[in-house]
Amino acid sequence: MNIGVLIPLILFLIAIFAIGFIASKQMGSGGSFLQDYFLGGRELGGFVLAMTMVATYGSASSFLGGPGTAYTVGFGWALLAMTQVVTGYFVLLVLGKKFAILSRRYDAVTMIDFLKARYNSPAVAILSAIAIIVFLFSAMTAQWVGGGRLIESLTGLSYTSALFIFAISVLVYVTIGGFRAVALTDAVQGAIMIVGTLILLIGVIIAGGGIPAIMQDLLNENPRLVTPFGADGSLTAAYVSSFWILVGVGVVGLPQMVIRTMSYKSSRAMHRALAIGTIVTGFIMLNMHLIGIFARPVLPGIEVGDKVIPLIALEVLPPWLAGIVLAAPMAAIMSTVDSLLLLVSSAIVKDVYLNFIKPDAPEKRVKMLSFGITGVLGIIVFLLALQPPDLLIFLNLFAFGGLEAAFIWPIVLGLYWKHGNKYGALLSMLTGIGSYIAIHFYNQEYGNLLGVHTVTLPVVLSLLAYLIGSLAVKREPFQF
Repeated sequence: MNIGVLIPLILFLIAIFAIGFIASKQMGSGGSFLQDYFLGGRELGGFVLAMTMVATYGSASSFLGGPGTAYTVGFGWALLAMTQVVTGYFVLLVLGKKFAILSRRYDAVTMIDFLKARYNSPAVAILSAIAIIVFLFSAMTAQWVGGGRLIESLTGLSYTSALFIFAISVLVYVTIGGFRAVALTDAVQGAIMIVGTLILLIGVIIAGGGIPAIMQDLLNENPRLVTPFGADGSLTAAYVSSFWILVGVGVVGLPQMVIRTMSYKSSRAMHRALAIGTIVTGFIMLNMHLIGIFARPVLPGIEVGDKVIPLIALEVLPPWLAGIVLAAPMAAIMSTVDSLLLLVSSAIVKDVYLNFIKPDAPEKRVKMLSFGITGVLGIIVFLLALQPPDLLIFLNLFAFGGLEAAFIWPIVLGLYWKHGNKYGALLSMLTGIGSYIAIHFYNQEYGNLLGVHTVTLPVVLSLLAYLIGSLAVKREPFQF
């Protein structure tokens, strides 16, 4: 157990707990508990909005799974990962003002609130809640695994013990602080991600003898490591192009990103977030994946991809600096976990309990239920994460694809097309989810259908289903 590495990480966790405690004291000061706990009172400024989007999206996949895959596949995976640069820009550009305006008009606290008001359909709300709960459990499990593996690599503890420490750390500050704590800690964690990424990149380049030497080592080992097609040639043009749907266009349908477009306080804040978020995402995505590739000649033979970043940091940096740097993946994981926890909690408390079970529940009961559900969810995900997969990035991407196939068209066309109705939304969601799961298992058995990413065809099919469902049943145009 390396004490020099652990001290900076412990200090980081103490700071995060302090922020959660401070945020909990502010809760309810500016409005209702629900607005504060699940949306931070819609008071986010530009910098905090940008950082909470980057930190939420920059998860264990970006800091552990992605670099680990780049270590194995080579520069082709870094090229593929760079399709994520426009994520924050695209989400705010498409949803941005209109979604924020309508969510305030409907007094929507969650994405499902908006869908329920837009389509005037309890069935849409219930199906949305089921989709969020099912797919986000996969995403949360991936993040829990990442946190456990990171602490395992640093401390030498067993995976189960490391996972337990991580779970307790996250649950404490998320449960007491809600969305305001999540947003504030995301701002801190985003800054840590930037600094940690830069330090580790410099350390790896120096340890490898400079970029020309690293490139020569990669060429000597396998020339395909420095091509766009990957070490085994599996990254075809069709696959890489279609991957942009998953991590670029389709991100508009991710509930954890959508909810952030409801939470900023002004247009100026949104415009600042557009610029800051794009720059920070590009910096982190490029350099973290380069670190994964450059680590291959420096530390060959790593078998578990998710351990590449912790192991290379311990190899090339002094212990105290490695501790500071490894706070970056810890920050990325925690900032994604907290957002997903709140989303699933809000789906159960706000979208199911308050909408369909007890609409007139007193605020005190809602408050206790919100805290309790968030805690119970964390415990369930902890149990699910006890048997981890080898590469958590693929579990995370499975969840991303399922959510995008379910929600992209009900959200986007619900905002911009007045003829969209509940029949189109329901048919789109059922088609998207059903086809995504079917194609996912087909691809696992027989290889990628048509050579494109799993999410591609379900997104197209769900679009057709939305159009058919909306046009087949006549209805008055929706009045925005």
